[in-house]
Amino acid sequence: MSRDLSVLVRSRWLILVFLAAVFFFYAFSFPPRVEEKVEEDPEITHRVFLDVDMDNQRLGRIVIGLFGKVVPKTTENFRALCTGERGKGARGKSLHYKKTPFHRIIPGFMIQGGDIIYGDGKGGDSIYGGTFADENFKIKQSHAGMVAMVNSGPDSNGSQFFITTVKASWLDGEHVVFGKVIQGMDNVYAIEGGAGTYSGKPRKKVIIADSGEIPKSKWDEES
Repeated sequence: MSRDLSVLVRSRWLILVFLAAVFFFYAFSFPPRVEEKVEEDPEITHRVFLDVDMDNQRLGRIVIGLFGKVVPKTTENFRALCTGERGKGARGKSLHYKKTPFHRIIPGFMIQGGDIIYGDGKGGDSIYGGTFADENFKIKQSHAGMVAMVNSGPDSNGSQFFITTVKASWLDGEHVVFGKVIQGMDNVYAIEGGAGTYSGKPRKKVIIADSGEIPKSKWDEES
């Protein structure tokens, strides 16, 4: 009887040692996850504009402030695509938003554009050649008017972007936010209401007639 008891105690002791070893292995083998610092009010480093036509009539201008200190690579891509200063990409298409459509417009959500290849959401390019990686997700979808990259999964950013018309916090951590609308949000809502459908296919033709950068020397004139 005493022998059986000894074997039982020894077995339980071995199980405890094994469980303790497993615990310490998992506790020290994987570094703790470092949470990204959330940027509550990032500094605007650049301003760009989109002049928009709807059904061949000038709707107005959308001015976007870019967060170049938090997401410099994503900001530079968007800024250069607004100016068109990089010329043509590897596919022979102009790296410029000018004359490209807002091809997907959903009421109560967002307006999407930036397909400089096909104009229908099936293509895109970047100043870096093809797609580029997600820079970070420090800036959140804190309110309507945030501007973020469209992607087809992790690290697949190109030229497509969207502007939200609601607080889209469910997108946090999925799409890189790099700017916000600082003027012309009424024009964003006009696009949403005038051309949006629940399928996303615009019922009116909405085109970025021109785009570019606003130099800092003229920021006060735009305010």
